Amino acid sequence: MSYYVYILYSDAISRYYIGSTQDLDNRITEHNSGETKSIKHGIPWRIVWSQKFETKSDAIKMEIKIKKRGAKRFLLEQIA
Repeated sequence: MSYYVYILYSDAISRYYIGSTQDLDNRITEHNSGETKSIKHGIPWRIVWSQKFETKSDAIKMEIKIKKRGAKRFLLEQIA
């Protein structure tokens, strides 16, 4: 089974959210339906980046790397 790391952005609060999941479409739906209480104040969230991984371990390593660096900085490095 594949795993995904993703970055969401909320225009409403001008913030990024970084996460990982096995079902990317379902997870984004959960975020935008308010099921994730910690970020429901930012609805609507839109996906700005995602990457697929073969193992959960690899996905978590990338998620941690992005969180340490910061989503905005990480994204700027991707386009440079």
